[in-house]
Order: sequence, then C-alpha cells, then structure tokens
Amino acid sequence: MSEAAREVGFLTLRNTPISAAQQTEVLDTYRRFFHQPAAVKAEVDMAITGANRGWGSSGSEQVDPAANPDYKEVFDCGIPLDPSDPLSELPVYAPNRWPADPPEFRPVIEDYFRQARAVAMAVLRGVAEGIGRDREAFADQFARPMALLRGNYYPPRPAWAGADDYGIAAHTDYGCLTLLASDGSAGLEVQRRDGAWQDVEAGPGVFVINFGEMLEMWSAGAVKATPHRVIGGAEERLSVPLFFNPDYNANVAPPGSARPISAGAHLSHRYAETYLHLSRH
Repeated sequence: MSEAAREVGFLTLRNTPISAAQQTEVLDTYRRFFHQPAAVKAEVDMAITGANRGWGSSGSEQVDPAANPDYKEVFDCGIPLDPSDPLSELPVYAPNRWPADPPEFRPVIEDYFRQARAVAMAVLRGVAEGIGRDREAFADQFARPMALLRGNYYPPRPAWAGADDYGIAAHTDYGCLTLLASDGSAGLEVQRRDGAWQDVEAGPGVFVINFGEMLEMWSAGAVKATPHRVIGGAEERLSVPLFFNPDYNANVAPPGSARPISAGAHLSHRYAETYLHLSRH
C-alpha cells in the first residue's frame, strides 16, 4: 500500500466483500439503463439541474479544455442529506434522480453504493497507515461524505474520432480516493512517472484504486494523484467509479498549514470546470 500510494498512484484490489458476481450485476444494471433510447434517459437528465445527479449525455463533460468534450455517457448518484441539515441545499448533497426503468436500477445501485463506501473506507485507513499516519487521520472526516457513484458508458470509438477525441481525456481525479469496477474491456491507461501510458486491465472481481488531487494535497504530497485516460476502442466499455470524498467542511490543507482548504469548495470548483451544464449555471 505504501509504494502504491507514494510512488505509483494506482493499485488493484482483490478479495473484497464485493464479489465478481455482484460487480457484474451492477455493470449489467447500468448497461440496461444506457442501452435505452435517449428520450427515456433524458427523463433524468442532469442538464436541467444545478447538480450532478442523473444521466449525462455524451459530450456533457470536458475534463481537458484542450481536448473535445468526453465521448461517454454517465449516470451519477450521491448521498443526499436530511432537509433539516444546513448543508442539504448544497449541490454536492442534492437529491438523487432515479430512472423508472430498469425497475431494479435503484435498489441494485443503492445497495452497491453502500457496500462500496465501506470498502473505500477500509482502503483509506490502509493508505493512512501506509504513509505513516494514524489509521483515522482521514477517516474521521467522513461523517457526511460527498461520495459520488458513477456509471460510465463508453460507446465504440466512432470512425470520425480524431486526436482530440477521447472517451475521457487525460486527467487526475479531483477528490480523495476512487474505487473503480469495470467490465474488463480494454481502454483505461495510466501515465507512468516516465510519461509513458500503460494499459490497466481489470474485470469483475478486481477493483482499480487511484488517488485524487485532494488526497495528494491533504497528505502534503505523500500520496500521488496520477493522470489517466480512456481513448476508446472497437467495443463498448462500462465502468463504475466510486469517488470517495470527505465532508464538505473537512479541512484538506496539508498538516500544519495556516490556511484551511475546504473539501467542498475544492470539489465544487472542479465540478464546475468539468460538467458543462454546471459551468453555465
């Protein structure tokens, strides 16, 4: 864990409480949703909201302003707060938008979301130990996490795609820790320290873990956020990342820093740069 966090920025994880069969069920549930007509998916289109909840059409995000908008569809859900909570009106805690079809979508995804957060928390505690910190150094800031579960659908790369077209362009994740399940289709690439791009292949039963900008900052650089991308290929690809982020008011500044950094402010700023509908709000 120490080497992966300090030097690589990625690792693969096996033998978790979430089985390959459950990952496959979740991926297939997202697949059934994404294969529906656009008019059906548009009933939960996040573009009509001021938050990232629901379906995002292809081209609705742009992680790299030097590249074209990302050629993929997404479905996002998060953790809404009780309406009595003072933070409940913030977009990062917005209510979820659930599709009517497939009917099993919400229970399957919510159950997986809950279990995936527990796995991510165990990983985060291991990372803290791996860099010489107390196990709870980060974990005690997750009472109301800004966790986001996403289904990614990468259609086959079209014939017209050029050098500036990607499933998702090169980027580092914005938050703390990402727990990624995928269908095993090729496409994910991670940038090595020498600048070369390396394929990362992991199917159901294996998680890919990568670390984000927030954790690199929070750990004073002990944990490395690594650029990665998906170019796209001849086959469709589905992946399910859990973006595991702390409470809105968590101070993610490096230890000993005189100036606090709000996790929520950092994440909201990065979302506004990426989600095209949020940049227009």
